[in-house]
Amino acid sequence: MAESLGFPNFWFELSLVAGWLVLVVLAAEWVHRAFAADVEMARKVVHIGSGNVIVLAWWLQFPTWIILAASVVTGAIALISYKISILPSVNSVGRKSLGTFFYAVSIGVLAAWFWPLHLFHYAALGILVMAWGDGLAAMIGQHFGRHPYQLWGINKSWEGSLAMAIATCIVTSLVLFVVQGNLWQTWVVSAIVAIAATTLEAFSKLGIDNLTVPIGSAALCFFLNQLWLG
Repeated sequence: MAESLGFPNFWFELSLVAGWLVLVVLAAEWVHRAFAADVEMARKVVHIGSGNVIVLAWWLQFPTWIILAASVVTGAIALISYKISILPSVNSVGRKSLGTFFYAVSIGVLAAWFWPLHLFHYAALGILVMAWGDGLAAMIGQHFGRHPYQLWGINKSWEGSLAMAIATCIVTSLVLFVVQGNLWQTWVVSAIVAIAATTLEAFSKLGIDNLTVPIGSAALCFFLNQLWLG
């Protein structure tokens, strides 16, 4: 696909990803400066925006090594940023969460699992669930959460969890609809994945949900489809 546009695959893919991520980071930095009191909003801009890169990777079918390399580099930057303020919109120094690091790891795990099998949509599904589901859950919960609950000492809201469930169901339905069409399995699997992902997101101590939600969502969707579709 990239070759048909007259560009070598590698440089075309790299320029697309780099350009998109630069836009995401610039948007997050703008949000961080414009709404200094709401640092979490800037983090979620990065969280949602960077996750959508997986759609480009799926569309152009990036080589596995490119995604794994990006995962390693991003994970290393995340770990360094806990000690050195590289981008305040991504991590604050001393922040008690490994969420950004786990996010990078989950991308690498899903790529290593599904990319060699040419089942790109499962990896994309897992990352998009994490990007949109968790991102919207945090923003809705923070700004509109009026009914709190607590798990493992982590404060959550029913409004945020509902946003997580709805976003996950929509994302999963869209991905499966594109791949397998309007089958009953598409809608049933999406509902089951939404419930599971919302449950996993509720247990988010130290940002572990950035690992369990994408991998758990993709794995559950994969195994259910293997069971029902063969």
